[in-house]
Amino acid sequence: MTNPPTPMRIDFVSDVVCPWCAIGLASLLQALARLDGTVQADLHFQPFELNPQLGPEGQDISEHLQQKYGMTPAQFGESQETIRQRGAVLGFVFDMKARNRIWNTFDAHRLLHWAEQSVESGAGHPLELKRALQRAYFTDGENISDHEVLVRIARSVGLDEAGARAILASNEYAAAVREAERFWTGNGIQGVPAVIVNRKHLISGGQPVEVFEQALRQITAEK
Repeated sequence: MTNPPTPMRIDFVSDVVCPWCAIGLASLLQALARLDGTVQADLHFQPFELNPQLGPEGQDISEHLQQKYGMTPAQFGESQETIRQRGAVLGFVFDMKARNRIWNTFDAHRLLHWAEQSVESGAGHPLELKRALQRAYFTDGENISDHEVLVRIARSVGLDEAGARAILASNEYAAAVREAERFWTGNGIQGVPAVIVNRKHLISGGQPVEVFEQALRQITAEK
């Protein structure tokens, strides 16, 4: 008799404009695919803002990283190439020429929260929305703080266009997103991606597929 798959809750704490979060998600999904049939993953996307202070105009990426981390132009170039290569291995395209600004992501997180809340009704699609937001920003270089862009992305993954517009035109889910952000930072999450399995096992950073796979297998064996 084949053993039933092991239920596993996975909270993926991340920001939409974090390249290592895109790498981490792609790695995690491939690791879960390798565990197909042994794990029943319940994946939840949790908000984290790297730059909550950014205004609607955003900021030039190289300028931003120089100010925030003290990166030199040479270090910036090396970092971007490392990210591009890591993405390519996973089948994720980072177009560094298209992506030249960083944007505020709070409204994107509100839409993700809405998608999470809508899962039980069959209208949620949070994973599809998360991946579409990442592609829009990292591959296509779009402004994912622009409401028209967000509405189009929501519609592309099957979410209700009118519902998305109504949320973005209001403060709906703002308090819930802030509360979730406080919860995770209050529990020690200071950098992303942070992958929390079954509310107690932490896997930090954009790890390779093999690292996620090994960790998930160990957690499954413990249960």
